[in-house]
Amino acid sequence: MSTRTVSDRTREALVALALVLGVNALGALPSLFVGADTTWFERPWFFPPTIAFPVVWTLLFTLLGIALYLVWRADAPARDVRIALGAFAVQFALNVLWTPAFFGLRRPDLGLLVIGLLWVAIVATVVAFDRVDRRAALLLVPYLLWTSFAGVLNYAIYAG
Repeated sequence: MSTRTVSDRTREALVALALVLGVNALGALPSLFVGADTTWFERPWFFPPTIAFPVVWTLLFTLLGIALYLVWRADAPARDVRIALGAFAVQFALNVLWTPAFFGLRRPDLGLLVIGLLWVAIVATVVAFDRVDRRAALLLVPYLLWTSFAGVLNYAIYAG
């Protein structure tokens, strides 16, 4: 039988919810300030419907928030947790930077550089999370796949 009390479980649920909401809010912030105007570039044939982006990013940011919670609460060496949280912070900062680089400055070349660095940072985060909690690492895989697709899309716009 679990020794965790109702208040412990409530506290953990609130922390998980706060992390999910926080990641979603911070992740959406750049598009609120910069926007996501696509009229300035030619869309490649495989460009998804516009509605796909907020839906997919909300799902991905939710998975990121859950993964972050799993790492935060993991019973793992403190050093591994710190490294994982640091890796998360780096990749998330790069994620947030992409929108102003691509949409704000209208620089697909700079966006491509940022997304390349982001991809490497996500892989590093998956590895760091795996050392702490395998479930958390697996929750990042859809994010890595979507970022890979976004990188291809970014390149097509750059080359277009």
